[in-house]
Formats: sequence, C-alpha cells, structure tokens
Amino acid sequence: MTRIAPELIRRWLTGWTVARSLPGAEPVGPAGDGLRSECRQPGREVEVFALRADEDPGSVARLAAAVAAARQVTWPTVPTLRPGAVESAVDAAGLELHRRSEWLMTTDLTGHPRPAPAAPYGIEARTEGPVTEVTLRGPAGEAAARGTVAVVGADAIADRVETDPEHRRRGLGRAVMGALAEAALAQGARTGLLLASEEGQRLYSSLGWHHRADVLIARGPA
Repeated sequence: MTRIAPELIRRWLTGWTVARSLPGAEPVGPAGDGLRSECRQPGREVEVFALRADEDPGSVARLAAAVAAARQVTWPTVPTLRPGAVESAVDAAGLELHRRSEWLMTTDLTGHPRPAPAAPYGIEARTEGPVTEVTLRGPAGEAAARGTVAVVGADAIADRVETDPEHRRRGLGRAVMGALAEAALAQGARTGLLLASEEGQRLYSSLGWHHRADVLIARGPA
C-alpha cells in the first residue's frame, strides 16, 4: 500500500520547530503513533502530528482519542494519502475538522527559480543561526511580503510565506521563495519541504514543488 514515510514527516517537523523557535517534538502514542509539539499560540497550545496514518489507520483513532481527552487545547495534524479515512476517524472522535486541503510538498532546491522582485520592491534578508527571514519592502518601506526558512542538515523548511493583500498579484511570493531557496542553498541545503495552504499550492507548484501528501488539521475541545 502506498503511504507517506514517517521520516519525511519527522524531517519537516524538525525544521518547522526550528523555524518557529519551538521546543523539539516528543513521541506520543503507545506505538510511536505521532509526535507532540508545543505551538504556544492562543487556543492552539499543543499540536500532535500523526506519523503512521496510512500504515496503521488505528493510530489516527488513538491520537484523536488522546486529543479529545487532553487538558490543553490540542490540534491533531495528519499527513496522509487517504484523507477520507482520516476524516472519518477525526469525526468519530468528536473533533472539529479545521482544514482539509493543506499539502506537504518537497522540491530539489538546486533547480529552484530565483526571480527578482519588480521595481520598486527590494529584498531584505536576515540570517540568524539556521533561520533566514526574507522581507520584500514596497516604495514607502512597508513590508509587502515575507517568509522564513530553517536549514537542518540538507533540508530547508519554508514557513510563514505570505504577501499583504494590497501587494498581491505582483510576483512577490515567487521572489520571496526564490530568495529563501538561495539562502538555504548557501547554507548547504538541497531539499525543500513545506506545508502549503490551499492558497499557496498553486504558487509552489508553479515553482516546481511536488505534492507528497494531503494534510488534515483538526481542533480538539477547548
């Protein structure tokens, strides 16, 4: 049966916690069902990432039950190639499905496009340890688009890539991604990983990123 490799999920999660300066994830579940990470967001204190949703469908039910019983507000995130089965398990546990259409995506950074932003936009890049933050500024110095990348070994995990509404449809997202790829390559990364929102999927696909799994995100009881 086709399934997503747990190691790929671990690699993405490791970089995501580095990008957001969060503590490392800890194992959860009796059979290594997932990883638990602090999110430190209001109403989203903890997130649990399923590792074996397709290999062992029962693991999703176990994680969902644990989330439903958790004292802290906990969100389960499930990468899968069988989203219908995962949705059923989440519903059975009484959890609220928050997002159905995020994607886990990867790319070979060595061939990543690196378009420059059109005038009058300029790029600022600031690197601190393994994390680089890129900001595109408009003519008045305002932050028009931004993104972050964390390099862990040969992996570069892109995060929080966004363009302000008034600056959209000007290629700024492509320019941010190109700058992040350039910074990651300079630090020795070769493979890009990210979690794409529904809005970002078309952008990343146009830049050569590939869908590896659907990602379903639910919300535990308050």
